[in-house]
Amino acid sequence: MFLQINKSISKYVHFNEAELNLFNSLLEYKKVSKKTIMLREGEKCNFEAFVIKGCIRKYYIDSNGVEVVLQFAIEDTWVSDISFNEFETKPSQVFIETLEDTELLMFNPVSKEKLYTIAPKFERAFRILMQRNLDVIQNRLLHTISKTATEKYIEFLELYPKIPQRVAQHHIASYLGISAEFLSKVRTRMVRH
Repeated sequence: MFLQINKSISKYVHFNEAELNLFNSLLEYKKVSKKTIMLREGEKCNFEAFVIKGCIRKYYIDSNGVEVVLQFAIEDTWVSDISFNEFETKPSQVFIETLEDTELLMFNPVSKEKLYTIAPKFERAFRILMQRNLDVIQNRLLHTISKTATEKYIEFLELYPKIPQRVAQHHIASYLGISAEFLSKVRTRMVRH
């Protein structure tokens, strides 16, 4: 169970067995049923989760009442709200929902701070992880502004080849910032060519 997360976190910083054992001891294993809302807008996020198995979407509801997908999290991916920390009680602006039965390893803010205090190398690893996530967010923003719907969809398929078979098309359309009907037209045009 811990092999996946240990491999993931060790991509950025080398940890010895004792450090990984400490890390693992602070994680909570959780099974979550499909269509469970793990976090609602307005709640305080008290977890950071690593997906062992399953699929999750993070989204917000815009001023018109439309759900806008911000992230899909599948195996070997972290998901949380950026407001996750021990020091602030800032309410979440997002929802986090399972799209499949999902298995997670979860952190709470107190455990994460304890880990940083005892084994500071983890703070560096999570900083690198955060930086990589910010890079993904920035690239997505740039592509949303500058690319056509077809280009965005092709790039989505290249970056996330496992997601389209697991997620409803209207969720993908929402992630791309287009309507489900327009995504259907894009897909039809791609099949013809």
